[in-house]
Amino acid sequence: MNKSSKATVLVAEDEESLRETLKLNLELEGYEVTTADTGPAALKVVKNEYFDLIVLDIMLPEIDGLTICETIRMQHNDVPILFLSARNSGADRVEGLKKGGDDYLTKPFNLEELLLRVNKLITKNKKIKEPQAVADFYEFSGCKIDFAAHECVGKNGLKQELSKKEAALLKLLIEHEGEVVSREQILQIVWGYNVYPTTRTIDNFILNFRKYFEADTRNPVHFHSIRGIGYKFTAN
Repeated sequence: MNKSSKATVLVAEDEESLRETLKLNLELEGYEVTTADTGPAALKVVKNEYFDLIVLDIMLPEIDGLTICETIRMQHNDVPILFLSARNSGADRVEGLKKGGDDYLTKPFNLEELLLRVNKLITKNKKIKEPQAVADFYEFSGCKIDFAAHECVGKNGLKQELSKKEAALLKLLIEHEGEVVSREQILQIVWGYNVYPTTRTIDNFILNFRKYFEADTRNPVHFHSIRGIGYKFTAN
């Protein structure tokens, strides 16, 4: 894994020795690791940063892991969550998955197994970042985009310059034609850093695309906002 594409992991665990062990071993695997030792600290960092995975202890102080998971899912954040629990009951496992968790490990666990599960969850989640290749020149519905030159010809036949970010967002949406791309994924891939700009920034870009390419900007057929989730491009 090269440095620029390091996956980011949050370890939310109040037991210091385990937290440091997980941090060290995940970093040795090539991940960029952030830690939190309380529920409020975990929620604060999730609100401000993008993560590819959260390792979440159920018995965190102040706000427990189940509540944190539920809160994250209510924010339409689909980051994979791997629960850690000292309790080995089927009911706890079911409750964790019902709250939106993706996997569940009981303490004490095999470190190698945890690393395998982390890798599996991150790989599954990153598949959207391995798009179908799109050429430098793309046409749809009479419109043309030249990604290399950062310009397009829109619905009215007029040439329009595109900013670097506009071209990158257009390319991302077109690469995933017919799929919903989440706000989190757009902010991470197009803006390329962990602290989010406002999601209104993306909304403004989508409004620009509708002006360039849609015959009726109020009833778009190509650039769709999926409320609370993300955005989608359809060619026809």
